[in-house]
Amino acid sequence: MADYEKLCKRIREITATVRIFILQERINFTNTSIERKGHNDLVSYVDRNAEEMLVKELHRLLPDAGFITEENTTEASDKDFVWIIDPLDGTTNYIHGMPCFCISIALMKGDELVVGIVHELNFDECFYAWKEGGAFMNDKPIRVTEINKLADSLLATGFPYSNYDRMKPYMEIFDYCMRNTHGLRRLGSAAADLAYVACGRFEGFYEYGLNSWDVAAGALLVKEAGGKVTDFKGGSNFIFGGEMIATNPHVADEFLKVVKQKFNEA
Repeated sequence: MADYEKLCKRIREITATVRIFILQERINFTNTSIERKGHNDLVSYVDRNAEEMLVKELHRLLPDAGFITEENTTEASDKDFVWIIDPLDGTTNYIHGMPCFCISIALMKGDELVVGIVHELNFDECFYAWKEGGAFMNDKPIRVTEINKLADSLLATGFPYSNYDRMKPYMEIFDYCMRNTHGLRRLGSAAADLAYVACGRFEGFYEYGLNSWDVAAGALLVKEAGGKVTDFKGGSNFIFGGEMIATNPHVADEFLKVVKQKFNEA
């Protein structure tokens, strides 16, 4: 097994190549290329082809690793190492010609995240981290902010697009944050949201209705950048549990208290 730093470097080279394909295809992209997987859940040949490219190259790096992929190019396997891949996080943005959209790749060993890469394709910003190695963006170390109050924080979220069961408490948090923080932003890519928490552009992020491929890489970025990641109860079921809070450590308790109160998770 290659060390995680060297592995991370190789993955960055792979995402740089796939980035070129995704951006080139955007030039001639039309609505006839869009398919619907479900309500407001869009996909195109670009997602699928990009995923196939990633799986092929990552399989070469770790032939014995399994995969969890958004477009089901290959099935998850009961392996020591498992890749978790979103070839195009922010597909709706991509379809409409809007930034931002990302490639998101994480590697898990057992239950532990060991490598995470989020490559935002429009600005060519590659965020990456490996276990106990810190977090970086284009070869520069990154850290979460030192802001210590929600009142001074800028937060990110994602709007539910198919699961509306928890909309009432979600909107109550939205209302609270509008009144008691510097504001909320919705980029349309959870991977980018988490990368931006890691590099200090946001103090925090929350969302429900998430999939593992949306958040696995970004979760490691935040943790290695000095941040805190939990589910809505303050626990550790944030990769596969469908919900996440990611913040700098200074506002973590204050924001978790708000979420617990609104979602009755106390």
